[in-house]
Amino acid sequence: MRALVIYCHPRSESFTAAVRDVVLDRLAAAGAETRVQDLYAMGFDPVMGGPEHRDYEDETRNRQLVAVELEDLIWCDTLIFVYPTWWYGLPAMLKGWLDRVLVPGVAFLMPDAQNADIRPGLGHITRLAVFTTCGASWWLTRLIGAPGRRTILRGVHLLCARRCKRIFAAHYLMDSSTPDSRAAHLSRVGAKVDRLTGGPVARQEVPQ
Repeated sequence: MRALVIYCHPRSESFTAAVRDVVLDRLAAAGAETRVQDLYAMGFDPVMGGPEHRDYEDETRNRQLVAVELEDLIWCDTLIFVYPTWWYGLPAMLKGWLDRVLVPGVAFLMPDAQNADIRPGLGHITRLAVFTTCGASWWLTRLIGAPGRRTILRGVHLLCARRCKRIFAAHYLMDSSTPDSRAAHLSRVGAKVDRLTGGPVARQEVPQ
């Protein structure tokens, strides 16, 4: 199992960082190879400029500015997003990652003479997960439509393997969260990762 974790939060002491740490711990327990793209720490530029937009559909050029990010995406079979939900959606940094990294020829195939619509390009990804926090309540988030969740678990999911497994966990009402609610959510995150991976691998006894 090769897991790529896309982590997006500007503060190292955030609860989102604690969620990330649980995700990484459970991946390690499952024996997964793991890579992390910490978008703020790596100084990822979420803005697609004019020249980059011009080359977006040019598959000989559109990988050049995001080659490192794409190498990880092509390497993984499990894609996990850890981020806070802001204004019911994705932080601008993470939306920019989707805009710039999920390029034609890698994430999807453009329409052509035989195909009127785009086709999936991430068939090697068989597991997709979202771990997020929301200031709003569950019912208000659902009333608005949860656009961030839909972007990844519907939009990105359509580009992945046909039977790609999906996992989602959110801590709602973060502004009124308590130590107990946060601890319960971290336990829930751990259980969700175990569902995604199949759980910890058994340790073999080393003969003495």
